[in-house]
Amino acid sequence: MMAKHQHDSNVKNAPDLQFKLHRKELFDSLGTLNSRAFITRHSAFLDEYFLSSFTLSKTGLELGILRNPYAIIAQGGYGRAEQCVFSDVDLLFLFKDKVPSKAESLVREILYPLWDMGLEVGHATRSIQDCLQLARQNFEVLTSLLDGRFICGMSPLYHQLMENLRTKLISSKPAHIINWLTVNNKRRHEKFGDGAYLLEPNIKEGQGGLRDYHTMLWIGRIQSGVVQSRDLEYYGYLSHDEFKTLSNSLNFVWKVRNYHHRLVGRKSDQLHLENQTKLAETMQIEDKNGNLPVEVLLGDLHGHMEYIKQCYKVFIYELEQSKRAKRKNKSKKKTCVEGLYFNRGLLNFVSPEAVLNDPQLLIQIFVESATRKTPLSAEARRLVKEFTDIIQRLEFRRSASVVEAFEKVMMRHMPRFNALSAMLDTGFLTAFIPQFKKVVNRIQFDQYHLYPIARHLLLSVRMLKQVVAGKEKGSDPLALKVYQEIRNKKVLYWATLLHDIGKSQATSGHADRGADIAQEILKEKALSETDIETAVFLIRHHLLLFETATRRDINEEETALYVARCVVKPERLKMLYLLSMADARATGPKAWNDWTASLMRSLFLRSLNAMEKGDLVSRKAIRTIEAKKNFIATSSKPYEQKTNFMVLKAMSPRYLLYTPSSEILQHIVLYKQMQDQPFVWDIAKSAGDRNRIITLCAKDRPGLLSKIAGVLTLNNINILDVHIFTWRNNVALDIFEVKAPPDIYYEKERWLKIKNDLKMALEGKLDLSKELNNKKKSYRSTKQISRQRPQQVIIDNKSSSFFTIIEVIVWDFPGLLYLITDALFRCGLDIWVAKIATRVDQAADVFYVRSFDGEKVDSAQEEEIIRNSIAKIFK
Repeated sequence: MMAKHQHDSNVKNAPDLQFKLHRKELFDSLGTLNSRAFITRHSAFLDEYFLSSFTLSKTGLELGILRNPYAIIAQGGYGRAEQCVFSDVDLLFLFKDKVPSKAESLVREILYPLWDMGLEVGHATRSIQDCLQLARQNFEVLTSLLDGRFICGMSPLYHQLMENLRTKLISSKPAHIINWLTVNNKRRHEKFGDGAYLLEPNIKEGQGGLRDYHTMLWIGRIQSGVVQSRDLEYYGYLSHDEFKTLSNSLNFVWKVRNYHHRLVGRKSDQLHLENQTKLAETMQIEDKNGNLPVEVLLGDLHGHMEYIKQCYKVFIYELEQSKRAKRKNKSKKKTCVEGLYFNRGLLNFVSPEAVLNDPQLLIQIFVESATRKTPLSAEARRLVKEFTDIIQRLEFRRSASVVEAFEKVMMRHMPRFNALSAMLDTGFLTAFIPQFKKVVNRIQFDQYHLYPIARHLLLSVRMLKQVVAGKEKGSDPLALKVYQEIRNKKVLYWATLLHDIGKSQATSGHADRGADIAQEILKEKALSETDIETAVFLIRHHLLLFETATRRDINEEETALYVARCVVKPERLKMLYLLSMADARATGPKAWNDWTASLMRSLFLRSLNAMEKGDLVSRKAIRTIEAKKNFIATSSKPYEQKTNFMVLKAMSPRYLLYTPSSEILQHIVLYKQMQDQPFVWDIAKSAGDRNRIITLCAKDRPGLLSKIAGVLTLNNINILDVHIFTWRNNVALDIFEVKAPPDIYYEKERWLKIKNDLKMALEGKLDLSKELNNKKKSYRSTKQISRQRPQQVIIDNKSSSFFTIIEVIVWDFPGLLYLITDALFRCGLDIWVAKIATRVDQAADVFYVRSFDGEKVDSAQEEEIIRNSIAKIFK
C-alpha cells in the first residue's frame, strides 16, 4: 500500500506534470501579469523542469557527470529569460571534450515529455571545441551562444565556454562580427518591412521589432560584456529615461506576441489582418475617440515599435560615429550655430541653459540636422521632449523665424535621416502644431491604408520630395517638370503635410474638416491670405483627381471638363496632381501602381489641356477617332473594307477613344464570328500566367453584366477589372480581367463548363440566384467585416449629362459584383459603363446607368429604391 502511495506521489511530482500545471496556471494569468514578469516566470518554470529532469535522469547517472562532464544551457529567447507563450525552447547540451554515445539517450529522456506536450524544442549536443568552431563559421550560432544561460550540470563548463568565446573569437574580430550583425539586420528589415508602419507588422523580424532589441543586446555583449538588458543603461548605451521607455515598449510588444500566440495556437509573429480584430477583443482593448478597438491596438503597437526602431537607429549611428572618430582621432563635423555642437557625429545642445537662453535652438537643431544630414543625439532628443512647454507657447509657434525654419526642414530633401520624423518622435511637431497630436498613431483598419495617419502625412511629404528629386530612384519626369513650373512651392508642402489632418475624427468628411483645421493652423503661422486659400482648396479637394481617375470614365469628355471647372487655375491643378501622387504613393502599393499612375496622368493632362487651351477636348477626340478609322481601313484587306466600315459606324465614340487600334481589329474579327450565337469570347493570358483577359462579344440585353459576373463567381473565377462597351447595333463588348482558374491543368475544361453555364444563364435555363445562394454561406464570415464600417451608395446625377452614376464602396467579398449588378438590373437599370476597382479588401465599383427607357434616374423616390435594393445585399 505504501509502495502504491509512493508511486502515486512520484507520478504526481513528475517534472513534466509539474511543468504542465505551472504552465497552465501561468497562461491563465496572462491578463493580470506584467509581460516581463510573464516571460521571466515562463523561463523559470522551464528551468525547474530541466533541473528536476537532470536530477532524476537515469541516463545522467549512467553517464556519470564526473566521467563525462556536461551542462544544460538555455539559448535564444529562453536564454535571455524572455520565453513567450509558444516560442521555441532552444537548448545546448554542452560536453567538455567529446560527446559520448549515450548523449542521445539523455536528450531523448529529458526532451521527449516536452515534445509530447507539443512544445517546439530545438537542441544541439556539442563539445566546447565544437561550439567554438561552429561559431567561427556561422555567426547565427555565435548569437545563440551570446544569449546562453546556465541551467544545470557542471557550471565550470559554461564559464569555460563563454571565456573561450570571448578570448579566442570575439576579442580577435569584434568589428567584423558587429558589421555582420548590422548588415544582417538591414537585410531582415528589407525582407519584413517597417513594423512601425505596416498594417500587418512582423513584431519580431520587422523594423522596430524584437530583433532590433536583440541586436543591440548582442552588440553590447560583444563590446562591453552586457549580461542583461538593464546593462544597456549601465554601460551608457541608453539614458535612464530611454531605457525606461524602451522597457515599456518591449513590454507591450511581448504582450501582443503572447496574446497572439494564444489566439492562433502556435508561434506566429506576423499579425495578419484576419486575426487582428479578435486579438484586440482578446486583449480587452476598448474603442477610443471613435476608433475601433483594433485601430487602438495597432496605433499603440506602431507607436511602441517606432520607439524601438528609433532606439536601434541611434544606437547603430553612434556606433558608426565612434568607429569613424577612432580612425580619424577627431569628430568629423562642426556646426556654426552657437549653442549646438557635434558629439560623436551626433547633434547636441551645449547645455540646457543654452536652450533656455535661446529657445530658437529647439528648431535650429532640426534645421542643422536636415542640412548636415545628421541625427540628434539621445540627449538632444531628451531635451527637446523636456522643453515642449516652450514649443507650445503661442509666441514660439507664431514666430516668423521659427515658421521659416520649420518650412526649411519640411522642404529639405533628406534621403537618410528625416528631421521631420525626428520632430514627430521628440514631440516637437505635436507641440508646434497641437492639432497634429490627434492623428498620431491613429489607424485606418483596412489593407488599403497601410500606415498610421501621422506617419502617412510625413511619408507623403517625403514622397513629394522623392518624385521631384530628378535622377533619384522613385522620381517622375512629368512630376519634376510640373514641380518646376509651380511658383509657390511652400504652399504645396503645407497642404501635403496637413491633407489628412481631418482624420482626427473617425467620421466621414475628413477633407472638409481637414481644410477647416488647416485654415486655423496656417492663420496661426501667419501665411498670407492667398497662400491659406490655396492650401485650404488643395486639402478640401485632395481626393478629386484620384477618385475621379479611378471612379469615373476618363475617356468621357465631361470628366476632364468637370475637373477643369472645379479647379479653375492651372497652378492649383499642378499642385493638386503632385499632392495626389504623393498621397497615393504614401498610402501603399495598392493605391499607387502603373494603372492608377496612368489614369491620374491622363486625367491631369486632359484637364490641364482644357484649362490652358479652352474646351478643346472634343476636337482632339474627333481627330483621334478619325486616325483610328483610317488605320482600320488601311489595315483591312480589300474585300473586308466594306463590312469593317459598317462595323466601325456601329461602334460608340467612347469605345473608339478607349481601345487601341490593334485591339479594335481583333474585336471586329470576334464580332464577325458571333453571327447567330448568343455570344463569343476570346481568352488570353495576362500578367504572366496569373491572370486572364476575357473578351466577350454578345447581343446586348438588360442584366447581361450581372449574368456574366454571376457565372464567373459560380465557377470560382475572381473578377479583377471590367470594361464594358455598348455599340449602336445593340452589341455589347465586355472585357474582364480575372484570376486564372486554380487548376491550370484542367483550365480548358473549366472554361468549357463556364461557357456552357453562361449560355444556359442567358437562355433562362440556369437560376443563378438559387445556385449562388448556397455559395453565400461559404463567404458569410467575410461579410461580417462589412458591418464594422457602413457601405456607401452614392448616386450622382451632376457629373454626366446622359447617365446617372452609382458608386458602391464596401468591403469586398466573392460574388459582390454579381449581387450589385443584379440589384441594379432588378431596379430596371441598364449599365453602360462599369469601373470595378478592388482595393485589396475594399471594392469601389462605379456604374454609369440609364433606365430601360434610356432616361437618367433623378427622382428622390427612384434613388431611394436603388439604395434600398443595394442595401439588401448586406443584410
